[in-house]
Amino acid sequence: MFLSAPSSVPHITELPWQPPERLFPLCRDEDSSVFLDSGGPAEQERHRWSFLCPQPAGQVTLPLTEMHLFPRHLREFLAAHAPNSELSSPSSPDLPFTGGVIGLLSYEAGMACEGLTSRHETDCPAFTALACRDLFIIDRLEQKLWWASIDGLPPPEVPAVLPPPHSYPAITAMPEQSAGTWQAAVRTVRDYIAAGDIFQANLTMRWVASRPAGLNLPHLYEQLRTACPAPFGAWFHTPDFTLLSASVERFLSLDHQGQIETRPIKGTCPISTDPQQNDTLKDALRHDEKELAENLMITDLMRHDIGRVCQLGSVDVPQLFAVERFAHVHHLVSSVTGQLRAGYDAADLLAATIPPGSVTGAPKYRALEIIDEVETSARGAYCGTLFRLGWDGALDSAVIIRSISATTDHLKIGAGGGITYPSHPEREYEEMCLKAAPLLNVLHTHGR
Repeated sequence: MFLSAPSSVPHITELPWQPPERLFPLCRDEDSSVFLDSGGPAEQERHRWSFLCPQPAGQVTLPLTEMHLFPRHLREFLAAHAPNSELSSPSSPDLPFTGGVIGLLSYEAGMACEGLTSRHETDCPAFTALACRDLFIIDRLEQKLWWASIDGLPPPEVPAVLPPPHSYPAITAMPEQSAGTWQAAVRTVRDYIAAGDIFQANLTMRWVASRPAGLNLPHLYEQLRTACPAPFGAWFHTPDFTLLSASVERFLSLDHQGQIETRPIKGTCPISTDPQQNDTLKDALRHDEKELAENLMITDLMRHDIGRVCQLGSVDVPQLFAVERFAHVHHLVSSVTGQLRAGYDAADLLAATIPPGSVTGAPKYRALEIIDEVETSARGAYCGTLFRLGWDGALDSAVIIRSISATTDHLKIGAGGGITYPSHPEREYEEMCLKAAPLLNVLHTHGR
């Protein structure tokens, strides 16, 4: 079954401008809510649009044992909540997303799609999706705001600004491994590379904190989005699991004409406040043989993954090794494009490509096996993907990195990096800590 545009469209109303942070309080007291929150410079396309659904119309969740049914369940869930009657709309602006499904696929869900089972237990659902029939659409560049509703419902009243909550004790997340233990795992991965098993593997670990009683998760997210503005920031909240994301990495996009793009990120260097030193750091990243090799291998892996569902000969690499600046670091970013094969849809594309290649390794299947062997816990949502799928079949998605996962008992942060044979264990550990530091600081300063 191919996902296609329904015969009707949501009722869309333009509203007076309000910034996203004024709308987010609508999510405070809901059992489920979702906010795709693009932060950073709004003039860049990836930072421009935000979407907030304060009251999703439904939820579907699949365990790992049923991931082979994921494409079917996603299609059925989208169809069950799609528009089913003609509605008049006072305006029909060209908007990227006017409703559909917003979903989360865990890293272990991706392993299942590759035919593998992790040895680690996870407290994150394999697949959870929320139906977004009524939502705010926010254009940060033009400072415009719309309300889209399938049933023509009026927008909810934006609540008054509340004073900040009382201070909370600092939350200190503890690393699950010592520096020495993690660096030993790097050496193990290098041994596998030397033996010819793989070319590269992404090695990660977690920091874990007990969830304090009475923790104000919305306030924690507000602090995260302020400290770490990101193009693929997100609040994805359900009764049992909440993702607070400051992801910088797009995974896959698919337009309604079947054009696919994926933008793998591999290669990192710090940002300096000194412009001359900053240029030096960027130039060094552009010429770092280890970082370039790492990016090239992941770019090639993504060419292979999307090639599973693309028209023959349509896969291309229009951008290779571009240095792009984000909130706290520079990254090497490439772009891979392709045309979806006739008869395939977004569900097929996701099933063929998860977990994202930039957080696995090459060859992918063997890298997944080795990662599961050397890492000491499940990744859960971290290194999975968060996606939005519209009524027209168009898809956008992010790799879940730079994120906080919250269950009823714990808060978790993950970080890691790509390991190749030239990798230095101490340098890789320092780079991993550089990525985790802003998130750990948000936890530590929460409520202050």
